[in-house]
Amino acid sequence: MLKRLTAIMHKEDDIYVFLCPELDIASQGENIKEAKGNLEEAVELFFECASEEEIKRRYYDKN
Repeated sequence: MLKRLTAIMHKEDDIYVFLCPELDIASQGENIKEAKGNLEEAVELFFECASEEEIKRRYYDKN
């Protein structure tokens, strides 16, 4: 079962912060495009590097 992931963006001073609450992963950048790209990269790395148990706990077990 695949689930959609949420990206929440807000600005803190001079940087943009993106958060994926389902995975508890955040990124930042000097502009929206950079911050979003950094979040996409962080999520991809999570799925490549995390153990099956961690993926299950963060991605599948949350309601």
